[in-house]
Amino acid sequence: MSSQRFRVLVIDDSEQARDAIRTILAADPVFEVVAEGASGEEALALTAAWMPDLILMDIRMPGMDGLEATKRVKEEYPYVKIVMVTVSDDITHLFDALKKGAQGYLLKNLQPESWLEYLKAICFDEAPMTRELAYRILKEFSHTDPPSPGASPTPLTPRETEILRLVAKGMSNREIAEELVISEYTVKNHLKNIFHKLHLQNRSQLVRYVYEHGWMGD
Repeated sequence: MSSQRFRVLVIDDSEQARDAIRTILAADPVFEVVAEGASGEEALALTAAWMPDLILMDIRMPGMDGLEATKRVKEEYPYVKIVMVTVSDDITHLFDALKKGAQGYLLKNLQPESWLEYLKAICFDEAPMTRELAYRILKEFSHTDPPSPGASPTPLTPRETEILRLVAKGMSNREIAEELVISEYTVKNHLKNIFHKLHLQNRSQLVRYVYEHGWMGD
């Protein structure tokens, strides 16, 4: 795992915040900060110029904010992972970011060790969705997009469908492995197949897919 490196773009209108983020990431050689910007507009330009693996994006910035920038970046570069960086723990902000395509969020007051652990999990596709977030997403969709009645055709195998349901309940890869008595490596491979087959990018989209197809069960 340590042999792989991830190119990081830091977007925050505060120079002090950018310095702090750069210092945190410098503690782990898996991360390489390739560029920094102070606005959503710069996020778009720098993403095109540097093609990063990961963007740390502040939510509130003058001009184009982080949410709109996230939406625009993901439309053009869906492979880029985006983590919102904020001082607010309002889950509404996180939910809005996930709807725009972000993979997660970090609070600026967290310890550096927590940042590094979380970001590595995001980069290696290991970060679970919290149960609270899964519940909020399903609740939101229940008000906007009612699921289609009856079973829908699916390209997934029964095992993949089973894993999909467990992801939607907020379970981590390790918890899924323990539940199904399979290896965590096998779970990761199943998830790669699921994302590919369903043309989805992150776990929030998986939750929506499960809900829309009426697969939540009890």
